[in-house]
Amino acid sequence: MDRKGKKTFENALSQLESIVARLEDGDLPLEESLKLFEEGIKLSRFCNQKLNEAQKKVEVLLKGNGGEVEPHPFEPGETTEEE
Repeated sequence: MDRKGKKTFENALSQLESIVARLEDGDLPLEESLKLFEEGIKLSRFCNQKLNEAQKKVEVLLKGNGGEVEPHPFEPGETTEEE
């Protein structure tokens, strides 16, 4: 969590990594494993949501026909190099 008490992507990812490590050990009772798995799913969804939000905010700067630089929304798989 950040200083304001909000969950951050980095914090959630760290918690998720810890849960995965504990589950991979295999030394937990079934009930505790299920609780950890459920928490891991919630953290995974949170991280995915934050990544989607960040992707929507990213802009790529490309040169327009007149040589000026123009912002364009980032599209996955899009190449930014001139061919």
